[in-house]
Amino acid sequence: MLLAARNLFQDKTRLALSISGVTLAVMLILVLEGFLAGMNRQITSYLDHSPGSIIVAQEDVVNLLGATSLLPDGTLQKTQSIRGVEQAIPILSQFVILDLHGKKQPAYMIGYDPHRGGGPWDLLSGREPRSRREIVFDRVLADRHNLRLGDEVEVMGKDFTIVGLSKGTTSWMVSFFFVRKDAAENLVLAPGATSFLLVTTSKGADETRILQRLNSFSDVSGLTKQQMAANDLKLFAKVFSAPLKLMVAIAFLVGTMFVGLIIYTATVERQREYGVLKAVGARNGFLYEVVVTQALFAAVTGSALGVLMANVVAQWIMSARPQFLISFEPVDSGRALLAGLGMAMIASIFPTRLVAGLAPAEVFSK
Repeated sequence: MLLAARNLFQDKTRLALSISGVTLAVMLILVLEGFLAGMNRQITSYLDHSPGSIIVAQEDVVNLLGATSLLPDGTLQKTQSIRGVEQAIPILSQFVILDLHGKKQPAYMIGYDPHRGGGPWDLLSGREPRSRREIVFDRVLADRHNLRLGDEVEVMGKDFTIVGLSKGTTSWMVSFFFVRKDAAENLVLAPGATSFLLVTTSKGADETRILQRLNSFSDVSGLTKQQMAANDLKLFAKVFSAPLKLMVAIAFLVGTMFVGLIIYTATVERQREYGVLKAVGARNGFLYEVVVTQALFAAVTGSALGVLMANVVAQWIMSARPQFLISFEPVDSGRALLAGLGMAMIASIFPTRLVAGLAPAEVFSK
C-alpha cells in the first residue's frame, strides 16, 4: 500500500520509535519466557539425567528437592526382588549450606556409588570421587568462588578435595555437588541410610504393576520420574511463574499501547487526507487497510528485531551470570511474531474507529 508506506516513512523518527517499542516488548517477553523455561529445566535437571524411570522414596514424599526422604531398612533388597526391576540405584541426598569465602551458599548433596551410577552426568574436568574425602563440584559455583581442582571445601564440618567439576548441575537457586554415598552417610551420621532409589525396569516390564508393588511396601512411595519432576516444578516454579507471566502480559500491553499511540497520532494528523479519500469514494475497508498495514509493518519489523535482540541479551546474561539459564525453543520465535501481530491488530482498533467516524464535510469545514 503506497499510502500506508508514505504515511509511515514521512516521519522516520516516529516510525523508529514505534518499531523500537515493539522490539523492546518482544525482547522482554522472550527473555522472561526463556528464563522460565530455563528455570524449569534446571529444577528437573537431576531427574532428567539420572538413570531409571521410577523413583522410590519415603512414604508421602513426592518431591526430590522439596522434602527429606529416608527409606526403611531392606527397601533396596525388596525392590530388587520385584519381577521386572532390572536395577535399583541407592542415593543419599540432602540440602546443605556451604560456607564459601564467608558467603553462605545453598547446595544439594548427592551421595552415590560411582560403580552403580546416580552421580554427575557431565564431567567437564577431573574424575569421580574414589575416597570419602573427595567431591565433584559444580563448575559454575566453583568459578564464582575461584575454586579449582585440588582445592578443598568444607561440607558439614568435613574437608573435601575437589577432584571433578561438573557441567549442567547449577541453577540460580541451588547447585548440586556429588560425594560417595558412604561419605554422605558419615556426614549425616546415618550409616547405611538411603534417601531414594533410582529404579530401571527391564524391557517389556509392566511399570504399573511394579509401582503397585512398591506402594504396597510399608513406609514407601513409588513414583515415575515424570511425576516427581512435575511435583518439583509445581512446588518451586509456581512461586516464580506467576510474577514472570504477569511481566510478560505487561510487556505485551506496553508494546501494544506504544504502537497504538504512534499509529493513532499519525492518523489524527492526516484526518484531512482520509476525509478527502472518503469524499472521492474511498470505502472504509480501504482506509482500514491503510491503518492496519502501518501497524503490521511496525509490529512485524519490531518483532523480528526483538527475536534477534532477545538472543543477544540472553547470551550476555548467561555469560555474566552463568547460574541463570535462558532457554529458547524454535517455536518461541513463531510465538513472538504472533505476539507482534496481536499487538498490531489490537493497536489498530482506535485508529480505525477514528477513520470510520470521519465525516468529509466536517473535515473540510475545519
